[in-house]
Amino acid sequence: MLILIYQIVVLVSLMVFFGILLRNLRDLPALPLTPYRARPFVSVLVPARNEELNIEGCLASLILQTYDNVEILVLDDGSSDRTWEILQRLQAKYGSRLKIYQGESLPEGWHGKAWACRQLATKAEGQLLLFTDADTTHKPEALSRAVAAMEESGADMLSLTPLQETQTFFERLVVPLVYVILLCYLPLRLLSRSKKPAFCFAYGQFILFRSKFYESIGGHAAVKNALVEDVWLCKAVKKSGGKVVAYNGVDAVSCRMYRNFREVIEGFSKNLFAGLGYSTPLLFLLVVLTAIFHVAPWFFFTLALARGDTAPAHLLLPLTQIAIALSCRVIIAVKCRQPLSMVWFHALSQFVLIAIALNSFYQVKSGRGSRWKGRNYKFS
Repeated sequence: MLILIYQIVVLVSLMVFFGILLRNLRDLPALPLTPYRARPFVSVLVPARNEELNIEGCLASLILQTYDNVEILVLDDGSSDRTWEILQRLQAKYGSRLKIYQGESLPEGWHGKAWACRQLATKAEGQLLLFTDADTTHKPEALSRAVAAMEESGADMLSLTPLQETQTFFERLVVPLVYVILLCYLPLRLLSRSKKPAFCFAYGQFILFRSKFYESIGGHAAVKNALVEDVWLCKAVKKSGGKVVAYNGVDAVSCRMYRNFREVIEGFSKNLFAGLGYSTPLLFLLVVLTAIFHVAPWFFFTLALARGDTAPAHLLLPLTQIAIALSCRVIIAVKCRQPLSMVWFHALSQFVLIAIALNSFYQVKSGRGSRWKGRNYKFS
């Protein structure tokens, strides 16, 4: 009887997640296709650290934007590769359309990206500030469409969900989980309608701010020691009474966050526990619920098949749970342009997520810290 109750609770919970997904697809609109009549001056701000593989493609796409009331500023954040050399060559090529800077040394109490963004913001002159990563690529109309969305919505902060480009098996296994976590667990209508900072999300790959509001909340100085500064900026905006909106940007901006197994593990391990506010109860709740909802159904179903057990609680209910979870993944794969073939590896991807969560916890609690782009991040 207990196992039947357990399986029903899991099934109902997965149905709730499925419902949240369907609602979120309505509440995450596409960017407007037509330009807005007003064309405020926009500062595009690109922090770059060890981005020799990405920076040229990123800046080429920004230079080709159809939105012309814009300045593009790039700051080399102490790169140890050829990033600065490439920036100098591109500045000579693009002239006044591109401004490049070398960053100052990292002050105590700051994390690297927040410091780089803050330096860029002090040099910007735009009415709107677009913070975008150096590993992004932008369609020519991306900025124009984002500005239109900003003006039409009256938002103080706008973020997009970019297309996450993946090429290796491990990238395709893990990276799409960012869509799963966002679309299945967070009711997006509460992002703009609720004043509670708990309902927050933002992609640091593309964040558009009204400059006056950005300064009013303290800018990146307000989140100077945050590893997931995008989410904490969103919280700061909501605490100050600002409006945050999100749009589906898979047809406007793309990003390849990681390129191999090591980068996937390091990147997600650095951010996961931090994204939960270093809350041990929340992290272990994530681990337990991930195991219950996404891994255990496969275990029960396989065990029932092996035993020839046809009891509904052992076979039919786990199979239904699996079907709902896979349906979520199929919908997300189609809407977010991810490989459909990876849907069948859903349980494995969730198992890897559990391992990453535990590794993220260990890095913080052991004092070992994490390493990213040549910098060590220690936690007290």
